Amino acid sequence: MRWQDALVNRKHFFSIGRDTKTRKYYLEIPVENMLVTYSEYYEIDKEMFDRFLADPESAVPFADQCRRQEMDHLLINKPGKSRGTG
Repeated sequence: MRWQDALVNRKHFFSIGRDTKTRKYYLEIPVENMLVTYSEYYEIDKEMFDRFLADPESAVPFADQCRRQEMDHLLINKPGKSRGTG
């Protein structure tokens, strides 16, 4: 499996982990469009990963920015034209 979650936050609907293909860290949020629910993965650095793992609440503002599509420059896989919302 490519995406290896280290923490799943069910209260705020995000997870953090490591991409086993690239060895990069990520924060994942679920999104949905008219057809399907899928995940968007945003690259985070080791410092952010460690901080979010130690204090999951500190990841909430970042996850919210991702949901508002303000962190798109960090998307690991760019979405298609039928992009979902979180």
